[in-house]
Amino acid sequence: MKPLDVLGVRVEMPTNQPIVLLRERDGSRHLPIWIGAAEATAIAYAQEGVVPPRPLTHDLLVNLLAALGQALVRVRIDRLTDGVFHATLELSGGIEVDSRSSDAIALAIRTNAEVVAPEALLESAGITIAETADDEVERFKEFLDHVSPEDFE
Repeated sequence: MKPLDVLGVRVEMPTNQPIVLLRERDGSRHLPIWIGAAEATAIAYAQEGVVPPRPLTHDLLVNLLAALGQALVRVRIDRLTDGVFHATLELSGGIEVDSRSSDAIALAIRTNAEVVAPEALLESAGITIAETADDEVERFKEFLDHVSPEDFE
């Protein structure tokens, strides 16, 4: 299993379809997963640290797991079947629960659970995204933050 980082939610143009974008932690492949608007909002809220006045559905599930003495240990994005990604929630005590990938990712962010995928899935559905000009600008800004005049002597 390869660990993945959740980069965030993007909107595919021109369809305006939300995508959650995962990136292979020690590699260059990305896994784009098309999701619904509600799930996109749930993921974005969790990444931005938005705390609603009342628990949203994914917050409720996290609270329910805690009340039952369980913890979300890991999320596996298992397979792609007929264009749909399938995931499994690995709970403490060896319990596994089938899940939509978008819901699993929303829970993983809220619990700091690891997200993984098998190598075969990354080979078949992973894509390599070229670095954008924004990435180059960010690297240049970082360089400027750490450079001093003495470095050029």
